[in-house]
Amino acid sequence: MSSSNLYPHTISQTPKTQPLPSPATKNPGAVKFSFPPSSDSDPITIPTTPLVTFLERVQETALQTFGKSNFDPKLYVDLSLKTDLKAAEAGLNRVVETGSGLREYIEEYFEGAGEDLVYCEAEDYVAEPEGFLAKVKNEEVRKWALEIHSLWGNLSRKVSGEVWRRPERHTLLPLPELVMVPGSRFREVYYWDSYWVIRGLLASKMYETAKAIVNNLIFLIEEHGYVLNGARAYYTNRSQPPLLSAMVCEIYKKTKDLELAQKSLPSLIKEYKFWNSGIHGVRIQVDETCDQTLSRYYAMWSKPRPESSTIDRENALMISNPYAKQQFYCEVASAAESGWDFSTRWMRDHTDFTTLATTSILPVDLNAFILGMELNIAFLAKVTGDDCISEQFTKASLMRKKAMEIVFWNDEMGQWFDYWLNKNSSHSHEDQEAQTWNVENQNQKIFASNFIPLWIESFHSDDFLVEKVMKSLQSSGLLCSCGIATSLIDSGEQWDFPNGWAPIQHMIIEGLAKSRSKEARLMAENIAMRWIRTNYLCYKKTKTMHEKYNVEICGDFGGGGEYDPQTGFGWSNGVVLALLEEFGWPEDLSIDCC
Repeated sequence: MSSSNLYPHTISQTPKTQPLPSPATKNPGAVKFSFPPSSDSDPITIPTTPLVTFLERVQETALQTFGKSNFDPKLYVDLSLKTDLKAAEAGLNRVVETGSGLREYIEEYFEGAGEDLVYCEAEDYVAEPEGFLAKVKNEEVRKWALEIHSLWGNLSRKVSGEVWRRPERHTLLPLPELVMVPGSRFREVYYWDSYWVIRGLLASKMYETAKAIVNNLIFLIEEHGYVLNGARAYYTNRSQPPLLSAMVCEIYKKTKDLELAQKSLPSLIKEYKFWNSGIHGVRIQVDETCDQTLSRYYAMWSKPRPESSTIDRENALMISNPYAKQQFYCEVASAAESGWDFSTRWMRDHTDFTTLATTSILPVDLNAFILGMELNIAFLAKVTGDDCISEQFTKASLMRKKAMEIVFWNDEMGQWFDYWLNKNSSHSHEDQEAQTWNVENQNQKIFASNFIPLWIESFHSDDFLVEKVMKSLQSSGLLCSCGIATSLIDSGEQWDFPNGWAPIQHMIIEGLAKSRSKEARLMAENIAMRWIRTNYLCYKKTKTMHEKYNVEICGDFGGGGEYDPQTGFGWSNGVVLALLEEFGWPEDLSIDCC
């Protein structure tokens, strides 16, 4: 396939000869934002399947029957049919008419949630891989790390043959290769979780399993045009933070697998176009001759999320205007697309969940991920011999870096801040006027996402910048005794204080560690050890790994949000193994909490 066919036309629209001005010389008033035209002022909605719609009825009936105590709405949309849909609908109608027999009905008409994925041992798993975590000298830590390594066996699955034979009976989507699920209620593949699962698998020397995960995500791109939030029919309305290119690059660095790199490129470029056009793209005009696209989260959905339909409907009860309710549902799903579901980061009023305005925000971390995507595609194109693609994406990365410096960077604070678009921009309009950059639109509240750009080479290779950001992180209030807090606001939402999440720890730690600063690496190692210690103690207390942790109390798992704390847990396992691979653990250093 020629490079001209691989490369999306959106990049060629960006002038190559006129660089964006540096932050020191720019005139902020000249920076304008514009939005893609739309022939319809209503939120875009991707159609769902008849089965998903029906299972939402089952979910609502179950809530009315069993009550809120220990109720998990996702359980019901993960059920698969034993019979055809028409018979199941008739059965539910009888239950509703009589007001009894729901439990028996579910047993008669449905297989259990998660039973359409079957356990499958990875062929490249061995109990103790050769060269495993060579820097870990402490026997107690090594023993624990091997226990975490063994957890891959608990999380590895393959899609059952029934899903392929009768897809209309399942919300689970078919995938061709072995999968790794996060754990507990998350019974399917998730997009951005997979990056840290892969980092752990690479530390475990499970290279073929890592490649299988990437192949599954590529399969989703070819089927749907983008990687879905997760491999369920009810997740087709949104994606998640785009880290597939980073997965491919990490595998390539370990394996030098050129075939994987070549196979991935067309799909990565297709995904790149998805994130930089349509409702996700916001055009930034610096002057009359130069513009650039930045991206935002924007789910293609304006209804309650099927997996949380009963929760979303309850949250929307106080919204009387039908259009406002549709927009609220879109904002909720868009926050889920961000992976940060939910956080005060997306709210205009942190005390009012209905003020979610995710689509009105240009998120700094999303644009850092896409900058990383541009660099990764340039790298993969280079190693596979396509210099034209490599050069085009390298130029695109330079343009995005400059745009990020203009829009997000705050030199006084030493952080990158999300940028609030004006209220009328939450939706695409044909006649919408361009908006002018205003420093007051930077969201200057402190979130861990403000430091995520440091993970990207374009920024951690700048020694002066690293020192400035490091000092800002030290004084931010986010650094706690057991890791980095997600925010400073204790809202009860799970992506807020005092929770710490494995991906956030890893990205900031790795960004600091990859810089040339010895002080930054020492800081990275210190945070890593705090995080490893709290994971270790919590594991010893509970006999499991957790989705999130309380960074104020060593050995305490996190809470909050719309579901109970989950265990397993894919990305937590992966991050601990990746950090131990990078930093090791000295023989004479205790792993107990200090």
